[in-house]
Amino acid sequence: MNLFVDSSGWIALFGDRDKFHPQAVAAYRGLTNQRLNLLTTDYVFDETVTFLQKHYGTAVAKQCGQAILTAPYIKLLFVDNEIWQAAWEMFQAFEDKQRAFTDCTSFIVMQRQQVWQAFSFDQHFEQAGFRLWPDN
Repeated sequence: MNLFVDSSGWIALFGDRDKFHPQAVAAYRGLTNQRLNLLTTDYVFDETVTFLQKHYGTAVAKQCGQAILTAPYIKLLFVDNEIWQAAWEMFQAFEDKQRAFTDCTSFIVMQRQQVWQAFSFDQHFEQAGFRLWPDN
């Protein structure tokens, strides 16, 4: 299974007080028997560990960061200038929606990697034409 992991997915997985924590943990555990390829970006990494540190403490942020950086089935992709420019164009085009710039970088990466599902609880991914996983 190929999945892009958004910060809302990581936060739900590692943040035990997050409202989606039980659902995220159960869904993630259900992946253990599958061939798994998870993609995330340096922007998502930054957003995630910063949020976790602020709301759950440094230990939880480090635990999540180490998991992302060391798991062999997780690929951390870096937003380069080309992705950044495309995301900026996308960000400017969304006048009717409140989408974060980081989300736009994620959408561009997903399109380029041809990954159409996101481990996310952010409805903006659905609005952008991607499927949420697990189904909310």
